[in-house]
Amino acid sequence: MSEKTDYKILLVDDEPDILEFVGYNLRKEGFHVETANNGSQALQKAQSFSPHLIILDVMMPGMDGIETCEEIRKLSSFKETLVVFLTARGEDYSQIAGFDAGADDYITKPVKPKVLISRIKALLKRHKYGSYRAPDGEETRISVGDVVIDREKYVVFRGDQELVLPKKEFELLLLLASKPDRVFSRNEIYSSVWGDNIIVGDRTIDVHIRKLREKIGQDHIKTIKGVGYKFVD
Repeated sequence: MSEKTDYKILLVDDEPDILEFVGYNLRKEGFHVETANNGSQALQKAQSFSPHLIILDVMMPGMDGIETCEEIRKLSSFKETLVVFLTARGEDYSQIAGFDAGADDYITKPVKPKVLISRIKALLKRHKYGSYRAPDGEETRISVGDVVIDREKYVVFRGDQELVLPKKEFELLLLLASKPDRVFSRNEIYSSVWGDNIIVGDRTIDVHIRKLREKIGQDHIKTIKGVGYKFVD
C-alpha cells in the first residue's frame, strides 16, 4: 500500500468491473477515489467531491464521456480539474473530439495498472507544479495588442471581453504571448504545455490553436509552416 495522498480522483464508467479494477489500483496507490456509472451522476459527484482529476469512459449510455466533459468545462470551479478519457480499442472515437471537449489526455483500455498509474502521476505532477512557468521577476500580466493575460488570476481579456479558457488553452496562449514574434516549434510547445511524459495526438496543438483563434481572433497566432507557431500584435 502506497502512502496516502491528498489527490482526489473521480472514476466514471458504466462497467462495474472497470470501476472495481481501476478503483482498486488507484486506492492502492493512496489516491482518494469516488466512482460514478454515468455522466449525470459524474456531474453530481464532481460538485460534491471536487476531484483533482476525472477519468471518463467515452462510450456510456445517455450522456457519453464527450458530453460529460463539455458540461464539466462549463463550470468555472472545474477550470483546473484534469480530465482523462478512457477509450476502448476499436471504438468510434476521435482524439480531436476529446481535446475539443476539453480533455487533457486519453488512455486506451484495456490498460495495465502500472501504465495507468504512471500516466496519472505524470499528469498530477504537471498539475502541481504547472506546465509553462514564467521566469521569476516577470510581470504578472502580459499585454499584446488588445489581448491581456493575467497569469496569476488565470484570466484573459480581449478588449473589454473576459475570456474563459480551459487550462491547456490558457497555458498555450501564455507561452506564445510571453515572447511575441518568437517562433515556438511544435516540440517546444508539446514539452512546455503537455510535458515530455504525456502522450498526445499529432493534431492536439492544431486543435488548441484553432480554438484560441476562435476566441482571440484569427490574426494573433501565425502558423510557420513546417516549424510551429508565433504570437503577433
